[in-house]
Amino acid sequence: MGATRTPRGKWIEEGLRALVAGGPEAVRIEALAQALGVSKGGFYGYFRNRDALLTEMLDTWEYEVTESVIEQVESGGGDARARLARLFGIVAAAADGPVRGTTADIAIRDWARRDAAVAERLRRVDNRRMDYLRSLFSSFCPDEDEVEIRCLISVSVRIGNHFYAADNGRRSRAEVMELIRQRLLT
Repeated sequence: MGATRTPRGKWIEEGLRALVAGGPEAVRIEALAQALGVSKGGFYGYFRNRDALLTEMLDTWEYEVTESVIEQVESGGGDARARLARLFGIVAAAADGPVRGTTADIAIRDWARRDAAVAERLRRVDNRRMDYLRSLFSSFCPDEDEVEIRCLISVSVRIGNHFYAADNGRRSRAEVMELIRQRLLT
């Protein structure tokens, strides 16, 4: 019986973990193989080279944080408020995941500061996220300015919450996040 191959997705996830830990320079085939507990030879069964892995990492991230999330939200049906509530729940649940997590998002944002192609992809992802949010908020909020404010607050809270270190007064962070969610849905 032959040896079991490490699935392609595991290489991509481990690449994203390395990206989070040390930037694109940390995404090294030998280090990924060591982290996965396999030989690096299996890598070449899936990827031509490191650049091919980096591209697939970005492809996976882009799909997972946009289309996959939107499909998951839409599959549950309901009105715009119900879909927004579901979206906020999905995003909150994925806070530390290797692909959908905030840290992966932040690492890609940092990478985009130094790589024009990554910056263009990030712009596409952010535009897709904002367009989807606009479609939901505009269904119950007729003021275009208010829609834009709600969209920007939603995205900013997701990214900025990771950096926010201040205490929240007498409330926990979770309580404040719930208040924000409630206000955005009214």
